[in-house]
Amino acid sequence: MNDFNQNYDDDVYVSKFNGSETTSVADTDRVVTKSFLFMFAALLITGFAAFNTSLETAISMLEGKTAFLLFIVELAIVLAADYALAKSNVILGGILFLLYSYLNGMTLSIILYIYTAKSIELTFLITAVMFGGFAVFGMLTKKDLTGIGSICLMGLFGIILAGIVNLFVGNEYLDLGVTIIGIILFVGLTAYDVQKVKTMAATSEISNENAIGMMGALQLYLDFINLFLKLLRLMGKRKN
Repeated sequence: MNDFNQNYDDDVYVSKFNGSETTSVADTDRVVTKSFLFMFAALLITGFAAFNTSLETAISMLEGKTAFLLFIVELAIVLAADYALAKSNVILGGILFLLYSYLNGMTLSIILYIYTAKSIELTFLITAVMFGGFAVFGMLTKKDLTGIGSICLMGLFGIILAGIVNLFVGNEYLDLGVTIIGIILFVGLTAYDVQKVKTMAATSEISNENAIGMMGALQLYLDFINLFLKLLRLMGKRKN
């Protein structure tokens, strides 16, 4: 994938595939639309899985070796889905994306038993508003967000490391700092990933619009879920 060209033409995007120009502004807009539709479908699947997973199942999935194994499996599924879509294998990529969305919903079901329903609903609404605002910014801005995306990705590794350390330290201020920084990073990644979808549609050698749209949807899905979890951790009200 080529780097985003800040001096792109506002009227025409060009994609070279087999030496021909194939992608126009209309194609780019269609790919972005498909990304959001695929992401929305994945969120519905995640929600369905969460509401249909019992407390006993959720707890068993998050215990010890099972939780670690599940993390490895989910990571492998994401990487495999991304690889399949990069090869324009939409069917395999879509199945893996669906499977990941469902498994993620099962693991996330635990929050339904920890936080109040009103707290979850309010946090979801706030997440949707924040995500939507920064997604629109990423879609409309003419500024190259590659630098911001790189900083956010490096910051993400930083808060993952800090989170692991805090498992042993148990410092509430470190936990609060990681949560707040995480929120900032994921809104930044949202804007960056939306712009990246436009860039892929305009410059990628992948000719399948559904493959590009689903690749973007996977990234946006991860941004939304992580932003939601960080906000819930910050402002969620636990059950008594």
